[in-house]
Amino acid sequence: MPKNCPHLLYIHSDQHSPAVLGRYGDAVVNTPNLNRLAASGVVFNNVYCPSLICVPSRMSSLTGLHPFQNKVWTNCHMLRSDIPTLAHSLGAAGHHPVLIGRMHSVGPDQLHGYAERLVGDHGPNSIGGASADRGMLSGAQGPGKNSLRLSGEGQSGYEAHDEDVVSETISYLKSYTKKEMVKHEPFCLTVGFMLPHPPYVARKQFYSRYVDKVSMPAVEEAFTDQCHSHIKWWHQTRDIMEVSKSETIRARTAYWALVEELDSMIGKILHALESESLLENTLVIYTSDHGDMLGEHSLWWKHVFYEESVKAPLIISWPGKLPRRKRCQHVVSSLDVTATILDAMQSPALPGSIGRSLLSLFDSASPDDVWEDIAFSEYCSDEYGPSGGCFQRMVRKDDWKFIYYDNQPPQLFNLKEDPHEFVDFSTDNEYSATLRKLEETVMADWNPEMIKSEMKFMNRQGEMLESWAKNVIPRDAYCWKMDSKMSYLS
Repeated sequence: MPKNCPHLLYIHSDQHSPAVLGRYGDAVVNTPNLNRLAASGVVFNNVYCPSLICVPSRMSSLTGLHPFQNKVWTNCHMLRSDIPTLAHSLGAAGHHPVLIGRMHSVGPDQLHGYAERLVGDHGPNSIGGASADRGMLSGAQGPGKNSLRLSGEGQSGYEAHDEDVVSETISYLKSYTKKEMVKHEPFCLTVGFMLPHPPYVARKQFYSRYVDKVSMPAVEEAFTDQCHSHIKWWHQTRDIMEVSKSETIRARTAYWALVEELDSMIGKILHALESESLLENTLVIYTSDHGDMLGEHSLWWKHVFYEESVKAPLIISWPGKLPRRKRCQHVVSSLDVTATILDAMQSPALPGSIGRSLLSLFDSASPDDVWEDIAFSEYCSDEYGPSGGCFQRMVRKDDWKFIYYDNQPPQLFNLKEDPHEFVDFSTDNEYSATLRKLEETVMADWNPEMIKSEMKFMNRQGEMLESWAKNVIPRDAYCWKMDSKMSYLS
């Protein structure tokens, strides 16, 4: 067991846009607990997720590897059990890693290195297993027009799930302080929330606070033929070419309410930490797997590389070790968050990971200009795309964002001059050298043709595993049962 390690509380939410958080500049949303956490530590403004969708992003954060390295590109892909994870590294160093709540791993391995798991996901462990019963909100989790039609005041089963996560987390912290190991073995806890993931439905006590307070999107971009071909296809197939003002306001109101409810839940956990006299010696990290468009650019959910979708919030608090009320503008990746946790917990680096510890940014012995402002994200799917799939990768480097679309035109944005991404410089000859250099960076270790081939073979494997599960009906080792009555509109 390493000496002088802090306790670890790693909080991971689902689909939280950093734009909807007080410390990131939203004056409407009420997030006092995350604001206080931010005041005690560092807020990172430019954090990019490894993938635009849930499972690949989470499995990348877990392994410290990009999707093309761990071969988890879609929400149906399984992470191999022989790939070391954050939890494996923590355990190898002598810690006892515990997971409470959301991991979103597909397949029979529902631990991936965690020594204990106290609350599971709401979905089946196996491909082909019985889906969660969302009752009248079936389909409202997106991406589809139902998630906008079925929005407003009510309750999502995800809220009920996260209540159990909070209850188990508080119980764990209280029981931890009663054990003798508290004197020499720090707790090592990952807490996974579902909120504020759609359905865009929130309980009355939170929803009512935002009625007539949430505005229309700041970047309203009418659908035109000048849209990028992939964005145009996405508009059309997701049935969002026309979204009414009432649908937009109702869904956004619910989302703001869900963020406040998430904040309230996190506050209960932080209060328990403080009540048990653990807060001052705990490294607390809050982040999410990706963001949500929320109507910006006339888009919803994720699946696109606009800032609202590809960015995640990140707050790190470590009393006595990190500065207070600090804001970091460097470009970082979620893989860097994983490396930071392992660095702080004196655990071995994950093999093959290019994640960098963010602690170096606050080491007076490390010059600030050593950090390279670069982060990648990728989105590969054989389900969504104008040609039977899409194979895309983005790089954010310094002020530039370059997006490669296989068999479609690229995009190039300058985020310093054009933070809302209105102007695509990809066809501007003045920036052709910049485009070529960034394209070389994207393609240096990434091959869409190889990914297509891998995914075809994985689909054949998946079809057999799905048939097996439907016939054998394997027992779910870790599954939180969602009841249809948990989801409703008022």
